[in-house]
Amino acid sequence: MPARVVLLVTSPRLPAGLLTAAAWDVVRENPVLTGADGALATAVRSAGAEVTVIADRAADALLHAATAHGTAVWLAGPAGDESLARELGLRLAREPGLAELELMYGSWDPPGARLLDAVAVMDRLVSPGGDPWKREQTHASLAQYLLEECYEAYDAIAAGDLAALREELGDVLLQVVLHARLAEELPDGERWNVDDVAGGLVDKMIRRNPHVFADERVDTVEEITANWERIKRAEKPAGSALDGIALSQPALSLAAKILHRAGRAGLDVPLPEPADEPERLGAHLLATVAQARAAGLDPEAALRRVALRYADAVRAAEPAGGPISS
Repeated sequence: MPARVVLLVTSPRLPAGLLTAAAWDVVRENPVLTGADGALATAVRSAGAEVTVIADRAADALLHAATAHGTAVWLAGPAGDESLARELGLRLAREPGLAELELMYGSWDPPGARLLDAVAVMDRLVSPGGDPWKREQTHASLAQYLLEECYEAYDAIAAGDLAALREELGDVLLQVVLHARLAEELPDGERWNVDDVAGGLVDKMIRRNPHVFADERVDTVEEITANWERIKRAEKPAGSALDGIALSQPALSLAAKILHRAGRAGLDVPLPEPADEPERLGAHLLATVAQARAAGLDPEAALRRVALRYADAVRAAEPAGGPISS
């Protein structure tokens, strides 16, 4: 039977001792080698196995141990030690009877593990010695970029470009992680971090979805929506029906949101009488938004769609040599 070389790969984002039963069996029963001491080597030693650190000629040492003992294990470093795997693959391709190479996963990244990387990278960028631009930012100075990134994600959705949406959501996430990291620099009593952001979100999702996380029975999407609103009102019982509306959003969508909230609260409030010419125009637009809402239409999306069609027509009307000169 040929010798066996086991490359044991683990997730650097999990505690070092969280290995599968098969991984623990193989490190307890066979010689274990690694390129550097670390948390994983310490965990394996604590379980009674011997771990030898090999700084040079790791492939030779690993093949020698496998030939002498039948099986040898290599504890891969956080990056996976791909260069060693390639070297062993080439060696064993030239000498196929020398040993068999086996890749074993001792642990896997859980869903969302790369979010930990995003937090770690942002911490490095904002910490002393990192990126001077990011270190100088404030929540106020970054506000425009958060809006821009959200609009770019919206554009990707409107275009049906899922690849672009993936990238743009990453840019939105960058803003979230950066704001959270900057908040760690706030004075005591005001300070918070990305775990506080995520923790608040988790608590809210569980609290507002009792049909999933508790024993509340619902039969329709309408009942789910009603539950959400009821729970939301209970969280902030003294507020207005308009509380929480983003006042900085575009005027058409702002008007639609105000009308929606008023209608949901059962308030039949007449549209305001205009006081001057600009307000007459505003009242006309507000009435149009009310008509759109009554018809089940999104006025912001409708105007955007027609404006983009008009932009296409303007481009088509421009001379071939470039834009019309002023």
